[in-house]
Amino acid sequence: MHIIKVDAIDSTNSFLRGLNREDKLVEKVCVLAREQTAGKGQLGASWVSNPGENLTCSVFMPIQKIEASDQFYISMLVSLSVFDALQTFMIPKLSIKWPNDILSDKYKICGILIENIVNNGRLTGVIIGVGINVNQKNFENLPRAASLSMLSGRNFNVEEVLHSFLYALEKRFAAFDVSGFMSLKQEYEKCLFRKNKPSMFKDREGDSFVGIIQSVTQQGKLQVLLEDEIIGEFDLKELQLLY
Repeated sequence: MHIIKVDAIDSTNSFLRGLNREDKLVEKVCVLAREQTAGKGQLGASWVSNPGENLTCSVFMPIQKIEASDQFYISMLVSLSVFDALQTFMIPKLSIKWPNDILSDKYKICGILIENIVNNGRLTGVIIGVGINVNQKNFENLPRAASLSMLSGRNFNVEEVLHSFLYALEKRFAAFDVSGFMSLKQEYEKCLFRKNKPSMFKDREGDSFVGIIQSVTQQGKLQVLLEDEIIGEFDLKELQLLY
């Protein structure tokens, strides 16, 4: 995979989107930034990271076998790729907080932002933004955030973390077959944070309720067991897990 290294940039996802507009990317490419000045998270949130201390990168992957309606396959593949990579560094108690935050115990160590590229109604590529907290020691006003260094007591080479992630990502995408959706889904669900445990949630109106995470739908909605044995289905804008 071709890797572009930059010192400072507004957003690695935006950089790759610009490259794609100019050149119509068809090959895998990764952009690695030492510093992002306007990093992005889910639902328009910002991603703040100390320069040089963490992994901030985006990857363009061409897509041939996945339909736009099945785009949650990609979220599962990417989440599991980060999971695979962090396991090689012996990071403890890893889980995936739906839909694609990576936790160690209850601490967030990685955020993922996926942007699809659709031409004539077909999914032709995807831009995968990944931020992994690697060596940062202080996360002001973010009590649920931690880094690999904080969790393990040692410092890491950021580029070594990058290459581990890219290896896992390419391996996952190369092995993926749409016919294997159920096995991929089961593997993803096994890693879900607080699966099968009573948990507190907040709905879009701000009301709290107790439910038990069961699974996800093919479209990526979270299925939660509610009172009276009812299974509710929620998308990202409809539900917040309180923990």
